[in-house]
Amino acid sequence: MIRARIVFDLDGTLIDSAPEIQGIANALLAQDNIAPLSLAETRSFIGNGIDVFIRRMRDLRDIPPDRQEDLTEAFVAKYATSFDQTRLYPGVEDSLQKLREHHALGICTNKLIGPCHAVLDHLHIKRFFDTVWGGDSLPTRKPDPAMLKAAFEDLDGEKLIYVGDSEIDAETARRAQVPFLLFTGGYRKSPVDQITNDGTFDHHSELPALIGAMKSV
Repeated sequence: MIRARIVFDLDGTLIDSAPEIQGIANALLAQDNIAPLSLAETRSFIGNGIDVFIRRMRDLRDIPPDRQEDLTEAFVAKYATSFDQTRLYPGVEDSLQKLREHHALGICTNKLIGPCHAVLDHLHIKRFFDTVWGGDSLPTRKPDPAMLKAAFEDLDGEKLIYVGDSEIDAETARRAQVPFLLFTGGYRKSPVDQITNDGTFDHHSELPALIGAMKSV
């Protein structure tokens, strides 16, 4: 088997953090007696970083733009240490263990790097990754491909694969000109057949075989 460099998105791909994010957002809204977000609304806002999440939340609840900064700061402060409702998707740890035996693994996420490291530590999966890149690691974020390319450059291997759950991840892979595998159980907003990919999986137990069957690896 040829050694590959496999980089993963985090939220919606390896971890389900939407209930956590919903809880933090709703606690902030409750302080001003504003109606809470539903879980579906929360999921639809995830993917472009906290600044965009807060802006979308404000737009939905008619919160004025001058609240953007203080809401973002309050959200970030809580987000860095709140993990009670964040879970690994089923099969993630076993899948990472199997892949780590043959390939080099990394993370490329729009989640801020501090909370990213904190949640990886909390869920005991940081050991699987040789490099971790977050939304504030570079001046740009996904779908700009710079962060993904930087993650690949940190790894040792012949072939490149990006694994994610969303349209943003698919676009990032396209711009980086690398194969993209789509986890169908995450935070995508479009039907699977409308997201460009080189393979899909519904459960993480399927991922090692899917990667093994790819002609490029």
